[in-house]
Amino acid sequence: MSSNRKGDRRERELVNRLDEAGFAVMRAPASGSATDRELPDVLAGDSETFYAIEAKSSAGRPIYLSGEEVEALIYFARNFGAKARVAVRFDREAWYFFHPGDLHTTDGGNYRVKKETALAEGEGFESFVGGPAQARLTDIGDDTDVSDGDGTTGSDTRTGGDADNGS
Repeated sequence: MSSNRKGDRRERELVNRLDEAGFAVMRAPASGSATDRELPDVLAGDSETFYAIEAKSSAGRPIYLSGEEVEALIYFARNFGAKARVAVRFDREAWYFFHPGDLHTTDGGNYRVKKETALAEGEGFESFVGGPAQARLTDIGDDTDVSDGDGTTGSDTRTGGDADNGS
C-alpha cells in the first residue's frame, strides 16, 4: 500500500474515532500538497474546544514535519480560533497528540516525533477527547491510598481534621 493511501486511511481512522467520541469533525479534502493553501488534515470541535490537527503515521520510523508545515498549522489554527495539535500514530499503537511547541526541533529547523517519545510524552486519545487519562507506570508510583480493611484508607496521617475538606 502506498504511503499516501496509508496516510489517508489513518486520517479517516482519526476522523471516525473523533466522531465516535462526540466531536464534530471533518477531514480537509485538499490537505497537504493537493492545494496551494496550507490546510490542516483534520478540523474537530466539541462546542467548547476546536482543534486544527496535522495527522502523521509511521510503521515505526520517526515522524518528521517540516518547519513550514508546523508554522502553517499554527497560523491556520490561530486564524480559525482553534488549538493546533499534531496527532501521530505508529503501527500497532494508539493515537498520541502534541502541542507544536512540545515537538523536538531538529538542527535544520524541522520537527521530529520518535515512537518512544510518543508513548512516553504524548497525550493519549482518551485524555485528548476528555475521557479518563491513561496512567503510565512512571506516573503511578507508590500507592498510598491503601484500604485499612474497615472501609477507610490509611493514607491521611493528619490528625484532627477531615481528609476530604482539607481542614
